[in-house]
Amino acid sequence: MNDWQRKSPLDWETYVNKLVKVVAVEKHEYEGWVLTVDPVSATIVLATFPENEKGSISFVMGHAVQEVEVLQEGDSDMEQRLARIVAPEESQAYSAEELERRKNALKTWLETNHIPVGEQGELGRTLSVAGVLSIEPPYGPEQCSSTNEIILARVQGLLQGFLQQQH
Repeated sequence: MNDWQRKSPLDWETYVNKLVKVVAVEKHEYEGWVLTVDPVSATIVLATFPENEKGSISFVMGHAVQEVEVLQEGDSDMEQRLARIVAPEESQAYSAEELERRKNALKTWLETNHIPVGEQGELGRTLSVAGVLSIEPPYGPEQCSSTNEIILARVQGLLQGFLQQQH
């Protein structure tokens, strides 16, 4: 186990949103903005923004890390840019009021069609369908998740139809 792997998640968190240079085994060097560090494998997730391109993501496996050097602190603009990599852009396009309206319209439609639905999560933002499927904001087919693929496919199909009715 190397020094990097021995660090705690709180230590790794201090590197998030900072530009770093990572020296890995066989003298490989990687440079980028730290999006996150996997707490199990100590793998570093780096984002880079090449000229005129969307951001790209690379992973440096924790066991290969030999040294991590902070090159630059991230400002709030960079933090927002990094957050946009992992947050779906669709969810940022809606105001809190619009998301609430979408959630309530979908919930009412599901109830009208006799599909058991409830709200879950601290803020009640997640819809739970029959306790086996959840729908996150902004409440589209892509935001559905379930371990049951048949239910997932059916509800995604229903949701697609519902959204087409709305437009």
